[in-house]
Parts: sequence; C-alpha cells; structure tokens
Amino acid sequence: MDRRRAFVASLSGTSLEYYDFAVYGTASALVLPQLFFPGNDPVTGLLLAFTTFAVGYVSRPLGGFVFGRLGDTVGRKRVLVITLLLIGVATVLIGLLPTYRTIGVAAPIVLVLLRFAQGVGVGGEWGSAVLLSGEFGDPRRRGFWSSAAQIGPPAGNLLANGVFAVLAAALTADQLLSWGWRVAFLLSAVLVAFGLWIRLRLEDTPVFRALQAAGSTPAHPIVEVLRTQPRALLAVVLSRLGPDVAYSLLTVYVLTYATRTAGFSRAQVLSAVLIGSALQLGLVPAFGALSDRWNRRALSVVAVLGGGVWVFVLFPTISSRTFALLVLGVVVGLVLHAAAYGPQAAFITEQFSPRLRATGSSLGYTVAGVVGGAIAPLLLTQFQASFGWVAAASYVAVACVLSAVGLALGRNHDPREDEELAAAMAGEPSPSPTPTAEAGDQEATRPTGTSVGPDRP
Repeated sequence: MDRRRAFVASLSGTSLEYYDFAVYGTASALVLPQLFFPGNDPVTGLLLAFTTFAVGYVSRPLGGFVFGRLGDTVGRKRVLVITLLLIGVATVLIGLLPTYRTIGVAAPIVLVLLRFAQGVGVGGEWGSAVLLSGEFGDPRRRGFWSSAAQIGPPAGNLLANGVFAVLAAALTADQLLSWGWRVAFLLSAVLVAFGLWIRLRLEDTPVFRALQAAGSTPAHPIVEVLRTQPRALLAVVLSRLGPDVAYSLLTVYVLTYATRTAGFSRAQVLSAVLIGSALQLGLVPAFGALSDRWNRRALSVVAVLGGGVWVFVLFPTISSRTFALLVLGVVVGLVLHAAAYGPQAAFITEQFSPRLRATGSSLGYTVAGVVGGAIAPLLLTQFQASFGWVAAASYVAVACVLSAVGLALGRNHDPREDEELAAAMAGEPSPSPTPTAEAGDQEATRPTGTSVGPDRP
C-alpha cells in the first residue's frame, strides 16, 4: 500500500507542479507577448516572453541547491510540501497580475519575479519526488517506480494544453487575451490543495528513515557531491540536455513555429501536442519498466539518438501544412522523448549514493535545465529566424549527441545499496553480493559514500 500511495503522491504532485510550469510555457507562446511585452515587432515580443520563460529554468539550480540539500538532511516529504506551496502560490498570483496596459513596466517585472519563484519550486521538487516513489518501490524495479515523477511533465503539459485548447475553442481571441488566459493560472489553487492533501498523509521514505536511524545523513551534502562524485554529476547534466531541448521544441516552440510559419491554427497545434502528451502518460512508465529488464543506459542512448535524427523529419512535416503530418511529427517526437525520459529518473538517482541522492539528483537536474530547456526556445527562435529550420534542427541534434555522451559516462544500477539499507534498518544481515544484470561494465558498482554508518571526519 505504501508503494502505491507513494507512486500516486509523486505522480499527482509532480503533475500539478508541472501543470503550473507548463501553463506558463503555453501562455508564453500564445498570449503573454501581447499582454506583458507589447511592441511593433512580434518576434521581439516573443523573444522577451521566452526570456521570461527561461527565468523559470535559470532559477531551478537555486531550488536544487536549497531543497536538494534539505531532502538529504531533513527528509524528502517535508521538501515536497514546501515546493508544492511555493509554485502554487506563484502561479495563482500570475493569474491575478495586472497587465502592461494597467500598471506599465511593473507588470513584466513582477511577472519575472513570479516566474523565478516557479522555477525555484520546480527545481526543488523533482529530486525528492523521484526519491519518494523510487525509494518506496523495489530497487530492482526502480525504472518503473521512479517513472511516477517522470509522468508529471507530460501529464501537466497535457492538462495545461488541454485547458488552453478548451479556452481557445470556447472564447474569441479578444476574450482569451482579456480574461480567459487567467482561468488557466487560477485553476492551480484547486490542484495544489489536492496535491497537499495526498502528500501530507504519507511518511518519509524507508531509505531516508534508515539513514536517519544510522546517523548517516550528510552534514554538507553539496560539498560532498562536488568533492566525491563529479563524474556522476557531469553524466547527469549531459544526459538531460537532449530530452530537455527536444521537449521544449515539441511542446513550446512548436506552438509558435507551426502557427506563424506554417499557418496552422492554435487549436490544431494544441491538438497535436495533446495527442502526443496523452500517449506519453502510458509510454513513460512503460519505457521505465523496460529499462529494468534491458540495459537502462543502452535504451536511453538509442532513444536520444533517435530523437536527434527525427528532428530533421519534424520540421518538413510541419512545413507541409498538412494537419495529419503535423500530428505525426509531434507524436513520433514525443514517443522518442518518452523512451529517453521514462528511464531517466532511475538513471539519475542511481548515479549517487543513497545518502546524497536528493542533493546530487537535484543539482544535476536543475543545472541541465539551465543549459538545456531554459535557452532552447530562445535559440530555436533565433536559429530559425536567422538561418532556417536546418540550423534549429542541428541544435537539437547536437544536444542529443551530448546526452549520449553523458549516458556513456554514467554507471549502471546496483540495487544492493537500497537492500543493504533496508536490512540494516530491520536488523538483518546484509544481502549477499550478487552481480546485477547490468553491472558487468562497471569499474565500481557504487560511488563514494554508500556506507550506512555515521559520517567519518
């Protein structure tokens, strides 16, 4: 029961937080340039809106530093309650914010500050959310159990785009710009209340409780990660670049490119994104489970390289101005993204010892977000406007190749780390060391700092 409850808590909370994050991305492409960055040049307004969008990624490392550290010192559950409140309040305030026409330059300034707060919340959310489900679940099926948090982004994106699709279909363009866009942000209040109700009913993970009982929670986890596990951190950062950039293309930039360049309606593009996001809800955990049976890193490499190739097909399908081909391009891209993204949570957490997982995972996840997803819409817009779609596609492909390099630098999983912690907590002998299906190519199957005993000076 605890496993299922943790899975639901991780899935629902992360979905709600990524709804808040995704609704801003959709609004950036559709309405925010006119409301908060008015000007004669629509491209300039779009770039300014995407710059504000990027602030949510730039602020993620702060959330990763602060809340990742707390996840390893005070517990995963407490962090998840705080981050949910932070991002929920910021999103509701965006929905209440007066526009440029009402309060002038103060409007975009406050918008940037609230977007910054959103990013801090999301940056602190992911690392502990992954551990909430992954550490309650079977460590030999971590790919599946950890995928609960990975379902959050497509679920949140599906919900955000679904709300905007309904609003765009039900309202006129003037009504959407006048007040309709606010509805999408204000809905966050109801969703956050539901997420808090679920999370407050759950205790902390068995792994963290075992570390607490053994007196092995780190005093300075950030310093320890940087000092003892730099290769793991680099592997995590690189491994996320391709999926981050591709997801920004397929769910944010495509809304602008397909409407402005290919002449599709907003409703048509949103429909294509919704179909792909709906498929990801099932595909993300499916690929996570597959990575428990097949080498996790090999599966991810195939997926990211496939995404790097597919992007050169995506742009021509959009330029065809045929709705069926638009749907095909977006859906196949999101399927390949699911194949890389489903195993990603397990891969990232497995790079770090249990006592440093929240810190290491959060740092790697958030730093990658800055150099990946944060600047992706900006660079895609600039590359396409200056050099054409081939340059934009090449940018995505390079990011995917870098991800393959990061995956090659990483280590395969060793479920014995969690099993030894569970045995120590139960007062049983540690499990006999048995080779795992993926451990054959590892120089060392566990990183520095896996001891369950007290920290050594």
